[in-house]
Amino acid sequence: MTRLPRPALADLGVLSLLSLLGVLGYQTSFGGLDFLAAAVAGIVVGTLAAVAGTVLRLGVVTTVLLGVVLYFLVGTPFVMPDAAGFGVLPSLTALAGLAIGAVHGWADILTIQAPVEAPAYVAVVPYAAATVVSLAGGLLVLRWLPEKRTPLRAAVVLIGPVLLMLSGILLGTDESFLAAVRGVAFAAIALTWIAWRRGATVEASGDGAARLRRRRLTGSAAVVAGAVALGAVAGLAVAPISPDRFVLRDRVVPPFDPLEFPSPLAGYRTYTKDLAEEPLFRVAGLEPGDTLRLAAMDSYTGRLWNVAGPDEAAADGGYSIVGSTLPAPALADLGSARIVEVEVLGYDDVWLPTVGYGSGLELLDEGTASRGGDLRYNAAAGTAVLTTGVGAGAHYRLESRIQREPDDTALIDVPVARLDLPVVENLPDVVAAKAEEYAGDATSPVEQLRAIERGLKTNGFLSHGLASDAVPSRAGHGADRLIELFTRTQMVGDEEQYAAAMALMVRHLGHPARVVMGYAPEVTEGDDEVEVVGADVTAWVEVPFEGVGWVSFRPTPDNLDVPQEQTPKPRSEPQPQVRQPPRAEQAEDELLTTVEIDDTDDEDRDRPFQLPAWAWIAIASVGIPAAALLLPMLIVALAKRRRRRIRRRGTADRRAAGAWEELVDRYAELGFEPPERASRLQTARELERQLDEQGLGGVRLADGGVRLASIAATVDRDVFGGGDLDGDAVERRWSEADAASASVSAAVGRLRRLVARYRLRRRR
Repeated sequence: MTRLPRPALADLGVLSLLSLLGVLGYQTSFGGLDFLAAAVAGIVVGTLAAVAGTVLRLGVVTTVLLGVVLYFLVGTPFVMPDAAGFGVLPSLTALAGLAIGAVHGWADILTIQAPVEAPAYVAVVPYAAATVVSLAGGLLVLRWLPEKRTPLRAAVVLIGPVLLMLSGILLGTDESFLAAVRGVAFAAIALTWIAWRRGATVEASGDGAARLRRRRLTGSAAVVAGAVALGAVAGLAVAPISPDRFVLRDRVVPPFDPLEFPSPLAGYRTYTKDLAEEPLFRVAGLEPGDTLRLAAMDSYTGRLWNVAGPDEAAADGGYSIVGSTLPAPALADLGSARIVEVEVLGYDDVWLPTVGYGSGLELLDEGTASRGGDLRYNAAAGTAVLTTGVGAGAHYRLESRIQREPDDTALIDVPVARLDLPVVENLPDVVAAKAEEYAGDATSPVEQLRAIERGLKTNGFLSHGLASDAVPSRAGHGADRLIELFTRTQMVGDEEQYAAAMALMVRHLGHPARVVMGYAPEVTEGDDEVEVVGADVTAWVEVPFEGVGWVSFRPTPDNLDVPQEQTPKPRSEPQPQVRQPPRAEQAEDELLTTVEIDDTDDEDRDRPFQLPAWAWIAIASVGIPAAALLLPMLIVALAKRRRRRIRRRGTADRRAAGAWEELVDRYAELGFEPPERASRLQTARELERQLDEQGLGGVRLADGGVRLASIAATVDRDVFGGGDLDGDAVERRWSEADAASASVSAAVGRLRRLVARYRLRRRR
């Protein structure tokens, strides 16, 4: 085993400290320092693997694979403690998370709304990054830096911590975490360490060497102090000029695309007709007047209102992955708090009903909680979506606050907020004309909006298109339906048409607006819980006001008594009689027999075989640790086989010398320390001495009683004797070397034999 020199331990300490300063930048992404345990564990794992590989004299590849094994064995309690068995043991779920997080975690952390809390494997990012940097840096410090201790080599070692520092910035948010303090400390420690390294390499002797070293260290310290001071002053000077930080999350589009799902407003009549009496939710914690928000739609294509896609979601930031903590909206004046629990009964869709603007969302049932990584939330819209769907049995708790809505007198001088919403397409001319007609001479924005709301409520009539309604009302809110709304003798529709029409009218006047769909159950004072049915569905319009937030407008009329149109009954005129053909016994349709073709088997045959998700997790959880243990052994075994094959080639004397080299390497791989530069006889005596020290003197004889020294002397004669060496003699040398290796391998014990399978040594 190799002992670590004291300077190397100091170098490892500096490397670990700089890595810790770099990884602290992830605080802005995680919103706290809980991730620090995983990051510190990564630094320890990487450093420990580098030290163990050096002490045990393992090859670089074997050391890296040892680091991979430690990564999986140690990471569970620090990264995914909830998935650990007995608090510390890795489980199948944890092992899969450690593997997935190392590959996909960096992409998830960019699309998750800060603070990052889900999916659970996201904490793998700082853990894996710290492990890689510490392992690579430790190998450089212990194996490459001692060969030639120069400032340039020391600077190369700093690349890893610098990358950690940059990753904390790029994967973070617009805010910084002690940026000046960490930057100054990082620069001071790094430059001082390089200066110390430079002073430690001065080649002189006596008092002159000490004085020269002191002068160099003093000069370097002065340079470090000046650089740090200059950097601090420059940072303070530049900060006011360039306040924006470049972070990747501002350049990455969230992966969730609402346009992949149908517009919620397009299915409005399904609730009023088919699900009117169907219980959809059971909600506890509502107060009188509260409404449930389902989706906010701010994009109109001429056919329907929909949630803006990721390419158009500049105004509200779109939907991002969130954990149990929800981000606050940028534009809102929030008032009273709510804590509601929602139990899904007959609802089946991807949108989660919410109340107000959420601050915390906890998935309570096991089935939904296991899919927490599929949860997305839009803070500006106050709406949430579970991309894999919400069905019966889902149960969640929401903490939220309600938007304050001041009266019109308080909004009379408040301008509408300027937001970049998607451009409205195919706006009907009649809608634009009605907007200007209803707005009339109103000057302030709130007066214009109330005038439009009042015009729709007083001039229109409510009809859901049910058989019990006095006048039929066609579903939909495309351009043709809205033209019909304003051109018929009577304006008839329900919340779907009136909210869609008002939002378009407001957009025509130049104000941003969106259509919100949700539920308005009847809540009385003291109700512990309320059952929401399909008939409670509703829709309204929201318009943002500067410094206030989104104010709601409800243009749907309450009047159900639609006047009947008096249409004169057409007068009948006599027609000539025509003899009709005889009546057939069966209708034409009844003569055809319906044949149902069952193509289930064909579909099953055409569908490729797919393993279920649990099978992939089980395979990954078992296969990754098995591969981490067995692949290094296989790689080393193949390398040893190739090494042996190369040594058995060439001239006879070269093959005889190869037998001795193979023997020495086998001893070194078993944990002995043959001298690097010595003759064969000196090497043999040193190995025999180590055998005696370890109590293995009884096995230092090879097969046939040939000592290592005798083998060395025989090989020397073969190489330097100058005589002809036949093939049988060469084979005897290999047989003697293999026997000597086998005898000591059998004696050293099972653990050392196992470690030897992972070690590969080639003598210099």
